[in-house]
Amino acid sequence: MRDNTAMRMRVFIFCLLCSLCLPAISRAAADESALQQALAAMKITAPQKILSAPGFDLPGLKTGSIRLSDYKGKLVLLNFWASFCAPCRKEMPALESVWRDYAQQGLVVLALSVDRDNLQQVAKLVKEGGYSFPVLLDTEGEVRNRYEVRALPTSYLIGRDGKFIGRIIGEREWDSAEGRNLIERLLSRQPG
Repeated sequence: MRDNTAMRMRVFIFCLLCSLCLPAISRAAADESALQQALAAMKITAPQKILSAPGFDLPGLKTGSIRLSDYKGKLVLLNFWASFCAPCRKEMPALESVWRDYAQQGLVVLALSVDRDNLQQVAKLVKEGGYSFPVLLDTEGEVRNRYEVRALPTSYLIGRDGKFIGRIIGEREWDSAEGRNLIERLLSRQPG
């Protein structure tokens, strides 16, 4: 009879622990499902294998050297573009909009120009557009090649942990309801 009471107590404790843990597990699964839906809504390709984004150190258009590692712990939207690319230019205002709205919450927009020799046109386009996010210059194409960019614009979402979240080929409406939903979900995630 004593063994029976001990067994009932173990079962009771087990059930109590399960009732405390299951809501958290269900909430995490629901959050992950919602994130996957948000990625799909923006037509973002998630990597098959989660890898760290390759580091880089490039000159900035308005500042000195900029390194990806400068933004550790931030959500990075890395956008490869060129001044001669019409879809790239069309996407820039949406990038500026989310940069302004979410920078204080941890979003960093890095616009990496792949222009090789038309840097005055890059500077003119940035000035005329009033773009305030950091613009980097990859005149040698080294970072573009490392990130396997074959079409413009191409963007990468890089998590607070420095790992790829997804790759985006073509322009997106980052300031749309779907884009904002995705950014807010990613910003609310805990690193790791």
